[in-house]
Amino acid sequence: LSHIGKLPKTAMGHNWVLLKKGVDAAAYDAAALQAKATDYIPADKADEVIAHTKLLGAKESDTITFTAPTEPGDYVYLCTFPAHYQVGMKGILTIK
Repeated sequence: LSHIGKLPKTAMGHNWVLLKKGVDAAAYDAAALQAKATDYIPADKADEVIAHTKLLGAKESDTITFTAPTEPGDYVYLCTFPAHYQVGMKGILTIK
């Protein structure tokens, strides 16, 4: 993941979080809003996450490696920086 913007992560951070199948993405995102100290990754919901990047600011990047789920289905990914999920920074990884 590469942040090509110009603002620091405190003003316009980005991350990528892949949730386990069936996790309520809106509820996870709501919890993430309260997790500023841990870069919007709520520690008490670690069991709901397959993988995530660090929170990135301007010109930063991060690479992660993870094993894709084997159970078929849809897995939500999102940016947990405040308001980013609500404006559409989310998607679906489909495993067939």
